[in-house]
Amino acid sequence: MNEKNKNLVIRLVSAVILLPVVVFLLFMGGAYSAGLLAVAAAICASEYYTITQKTLSPAAWVGIVLAGVLPFLPLRNPERTGEGAFWVTAFFLFFAFTYHLIRGPLQEAPTRVSHLVTGFLYGSVGMTALSAVRLMPDGLAWVIAALVITWANDTAAYFAGRFLGRHKLYPAVSPNKTWEGFAGGLVGSVGGMFIARAFFFPVFTVADCLLLGLFGGILGPIGDLCESMLKRAYGVKDSGRVIPGHGGILDRIDALLFNAPLVFVYITFVRGLLS
Repeated sequence: MNEKNKNLVIRLVSAVILLPVVVFLLFMGGAYSAGLLAVAAAICASEYYTITQKTLSPAAWVGIVLAGVLPFLPLRNPERTGEGAFWVTAFFLFFAFTYHLIRGPLQEAPTRVSHLVTGFLYGSVGMTALSAVRLMPDGLAWVIAALVITWANDTAAYFAGRFLGRHKLYPAVSPNKTWEGFAGGLVGSVGGMFIARAFFFPVFTVADCLLLGLFGGILGPIGDLCESMLKRAYGVKDSGRVIPGHGGILDRIDALLFNAPLVFVYITFVRGLLS
């Protein structure tokens, strides 16, 4: 078995083992789903810090822990999640500045503080939004919607790009992505939502499928490109090695980190206007 086929087998085995666990925990809801999302947020933050700072400083560990705390906030009081997240973020911002004011190095301190706060937010905002969505009416359906517009996009974009791809999308950041793949992914996101509506979640309206599919089909690839930009800037191939054959958590959920807040905002501010 050559190296390429061996890696494919490892990827498939990892997916077969992990996917049922993820779906089960999300189905259970409550502390189960919050715990899953908290672990993902903390690992995402740690991967960001490892990429940008190479080693994990004590301040980075504080950021990792706090990133893992945020997805639990909706369990206490869903309506005050934003307020709780604000205070946690404010604390970490002042902590990061104070830490580097004392520890230095002073010339690099502003950049290091920026990376600390960015890594914390990058890892936690999307997972906290998904945790809050899970607690909403029909929450499981909307969490699945976030997964569908992300994964259907990724799958359709891969095949459309492989068989039809001719025009590069953004070669300076991701050489393999094409406009044809982007268009195929957009169709995949919308089509995935309509399939989910037809067979599993009639709570979705036609407007839900069209709007979430379209915006998710755009925002998800932007999230993917942003993570590629980060890795390219620091000369890193994978964000980590947490998932055998897949790389790091960021490599797997970079698009979801952008689409999860989209679903939260859509339910909170848009859907009521359409119903």
